[in-house]
Amino acid sequence: MKPLFAALALGWSLAAGAASLQSCDTGHEPGPVEQDLVLRFAAAVRAELAHAGSSVALISRSGLDLSLLGQRYSHAGLAVIDSEAGPWAVRQLYFACDEGRPRIFDQGLAGFVMGMHDTQEGHVSLVLLPSPELHETALDKRRALALLNGRYSANADAFSLRYQNCNQWLAELMASAWGDAPDRAAAQDWLRASGYEPVVLSPWRPLAWIASMSPFLHGDDRDSDDVEHGRYRVSLPSSLEAFARLRYPQAERIELCHRGAALVIHRGWKAMGPGCVAGPGDEASSL
Repeated sequence: MKPLFAALALGWSLAAGAASLQSCDTGHEPGPVEQDLVLRFAAAVRAELAHAGSSVALISRSGLDLSLLGQRYSHAGLAVIDSEAGPWAVRQLYFACDEGRPRIFDQGLAGFVMGMHDTQEGHVSLVLLPSPELHETALDKRRALALLNGRYSANADAFSLRYQNCNQWLAELMASAWGDAPDRAAAQDWLRASGYEPVVLSPWRPLAWIASMSPFLHGDDRDSDDVEHGRYRVSLPSSLEAFARLRYPQAERIELCHRGAALVIHRGWKAMGPGCVAGPGDEASSL
């Protein structure tokens, strides 16, 4: 794809995806066959969580397609073994389109996985965290709501209080758990001091103009240097995973993907290769 058309496609993808958010991502309503595949894939994810021996996991999915930005995963939450919404339900921030505001939402694992943008090929990443503090915080509704900002931006700057996106809320929840941060300002200060590094995106400059046409994308929360160089510092699942590994080097990471009925499970911190193809040491089976 030529650079101009790639940038335009990316801009419209971000704008259109943000405009139809249900859980910070977009996807089409699956038919019965697709739904059956995704439900079986969700069962495989649940089985990995059940065998893990951890009570909380950082879970990410391939929701909105950010492949042109070099990102496989777009949306993350915390899967908790004993959630009120059911075993391994996911606490996350999502944007309520009908209300025009972000909310904290506890969603069953199957529903979370159903948010993948491509029901024929989907990816989920798990980071199993040996952290009682994070488990406790993940279940604390008061602390979750205390970190919620009413102004949503899909490309919110990670160190600005003006807006917030789904993954930024989760980063700040981690700061509340591990740094005892009582509010967003303290959470961001603690994250910066503790080595948290958001993803730095430097998309083609006209993308800023394209993004300006979407009410879900903003650029007025960046510092002047980032504006000058066309940079966006955004919390994405990859930055959350890297920070979790920094805090808990012993944490286990598992990627699962399906392509139709084919299932691949990849273990370790080295990312799975492109597509959903089993590499050396991966486990391949059928859903």
